Amino acid sequence: MKKLTLIIASLCIVFACKTEKKEEAKVTTPVEIAKIAPVSDDMMESAVIYEANIRQYSKEGTFDQFTKDIPQLKELGVKIIWLMPIFPISETKRKATGDKFASEFPEEERKKYLGSYYAVTDFTKINPEFGTIEDFRKLVKRAHENDMYVILDWVPNHTGWDHTWLTSNPEFYTKNAKGEITDPLNADGTPVGWADVADLNYDNKELRKAMVKDMQHWITKENVDGFRCDVAGSVPTDFWQEAIPQLRAKKDIFMLAEAWEPELLKEGLFDMAYGWDRHHTMNHIAKDGGAKAWDENYAKDTARYENDDILMTFVTNHDENSWNGTIEERMGDAWEAMTALSYVAPGMPLIYSGQEYGMKHRLKFFEKDEIPHEKGKEWEVLQKLGKLKKTNTALNGGKEAASYERLETDKNILAFVRKKGNTEVVFIANLSKEGTKIAAPVEGTFKDYMANSNITLNKDAFELAPWEYKILIKE
Repeated sequence: MKKLTLIIASLCIVFACKTEKKEEAKVTTPVEIAKIAPVSDDMMESAVIYEANIRQYSKEGTFDQFTKDIPQLKELGVKIIWLMPIFPISETKRKATGDKFASEFPEEERKKYLGSYYAVTDFTKINPEFGTIEDFRKLVKRAHENDMYVILDWVPNHTGWDHTWLTSNPEFYTKNAKGEITDPLNADGTPVGWADVADLNYDNKELRKAMVKDMQHWITKENVDGFRCDVAGSVPTDFWQEAIPQLRAKKDIFMLAEAWEPELLKEGLFDMAYGWDRHHTMNHIAKDGGAKAWDENYAKDTARYENDDILMTFVTNHDENSWNGTIEERMGDAWEAMTALSYVAPGMPLIYSGQEYGMKHRLKFFEKDEIPHEKGKEWEVLQKLGKLKKTNTALNGGKEAASYERLETDKNILAFVRKKGNTEVVFIANLSKEGTKIAAPVEGTFKDYMANSNITLNKDAFELAPWEYKILIKE
């Protein structure tokens, strides 16, 4: 009996050793953390932000393929990389093209529907579609090595229907009169149209704690530099008043709100909000022409935002491209003038994946697609604008932005001068489909930055072609 016991004990030891070795094989070596200066107000003055759509960025749709191109983004002046949601996506009620659910299609066809990035099943995990956590860490490391910050697209308003909270903490969610968890609703109780997600209820204190904990995980464990918060205005402001100080206590971070509400920029909450009205104004101008709409919107922004508030200026993003049209569709021949305006106006300019390559199609949202990778005029324009934004303080657009002074011109001409210290940049653009001759709104000798030549302006009129613009640097 003793002999049998010894044999069994020996087998147990052998099996335990094999199991231990197997477990050891699963252990991953942490990626070395690259050093980068803390996020600062000074960095924001000249920053360009890049929205990375990992799924559509490459044929492979992986972290690794995007990571390879990070050094190229430095050529465009990119300082902040915003990653669209990188978390696992729910299978339940997974969205498909045509406002349908993937489950409505035959099994083989169903596989091509990858769902919405914004239907998250776990805020602390990586979507295997993109790679592994080690791949993600390499991306962050490469960005930091190239002096760029990485922020995550955070989805605080709702979760996918497979999130563990639905079973472990159903009290975290909004419920109807029958006690059923609902998708997000409008103020009148009608559905917003996001049936693939379940609405979170911020009246619940424990939900608030859990959400902050998950956000802190990425700051303390994965070294990310902040968050772009989806529909931030739909989440109670008092949650952000609780959460953001706790996040900033862990690390200096950059916070972007997908929202326009001025209160979200007060008292050290978000650093930047969306310039939605500016964007819509640029779309309007590209269609109908004239500078009046810009002036009216700029006056409105000046009245409602404080001097140290930052707005993100953009001609496209993931929503605009997929749902409202490409830059070419919305802006046509005005695309370059509008792009230049997004850089020279106060604020922080955005580049969306594919914009740098002159993407001419709407990216599929729930299926695999791919951006082009052939450099052309768009790359050259963004490269020049990024360099000027980075090197000329007259284009500072952060919390101590350069001044903005509108110059007197006719109705189709937008002209303004921006100054800071002893630097000065003048922007003049013909915002119409017709060529025109105008009296110079400024006089003197300037460098015509985009043409890389000198120009002297005096009282004599000069011509501007349709949608032609000039960025003039005071010599």
